[in-house]
Amino acid sequence: MATVSLIDIHAHLDMLDEGPAATIARAKAQGVDKIITIGTEPADHDFVLRTAKEFYPDVYCTLGVHPHHGAVFDSSVEASMRPHLRDREVVAVGEIGLDYYYEGAAAHVQKEAFARQLALAEEFNLPVEIHTRDAEADTIEILQEYRGRVRGLIHCFTGTWWLAERCLDLGYNISFSGVVTFKNAEDLRATCKKVPLNRMHVETDAPFLTPVPLRGKKNTPAYVVHTAQFVADLHGIDLAVLAAQTNENTRQLFPKII
Repeated sequence: MATVSLIDIHAHLDMLDEGPAATIARAKAQGVDKIITIGTEPADHDFVLRTAKEFYPDVYCTLGVHPHHGAVFDSSVEASMRPHLRDREVVAVGEIGLDYYYEGAAAHVQKEAFARQLALAEEFNLPVEIHTRDAEADTIEILQEYRGRVRGLIHCFTGTWWLAERCLDLGYNISFSGVVTFKNAEDLRATCKKVPLNRMHVETDAPFLTPVPLRGKKNTPAYVVHTAQFVADLHGIDLAVLAAQTNENTRQLFPKII
């Protein structure tokens, strides 16, 4: 595996067994120079903020409430997020969106939390990291309301080409995780081939979705190089070319990243 400079745009460092220092060192040894660690609920916001502040500029973070926890997003949670959204380490509002597969919160509750957090991103001129699963039509309907007002990406994309095409049209980028390497992901690979390189990102979603050939191990940001290599091969380009392009895409979308 060639060593190149990569950015893991989506990892949950709070869910890894080893501490952030060890995770970062292991990632750097594979050429993964920067990591965005993700806020998903009020309970992890303190961790992601502290970790990003301690390891800046190698680690950045997002703040948001995942659709599974949509019921907890209220005015007090919003108020707790607001003082930090201008912090240099906080690069996006996320992880936000809709998930009707598990439906940890009722659909109408998820939609309200999603829309309110999109409005927060607009107010603070921040991009968003979006989670969507089995909720394609509703995701597009809500994003249409914020067309031209909020930018961002669809993280860990596993949807249809219909969803990808509409998200691209709305100005959102697409991020691929280890899922694209899975044996049964033929449709996703077909979609990946269609996504323009200048609208693409790679990620781990660590500790989940470990890419081939490391299935069975807990995912970690160091492994994003395997997903990047796989995507580069799909597009018929060198890993270094893909890495340079996805890094540029990331810095364009998240201008706080240095």
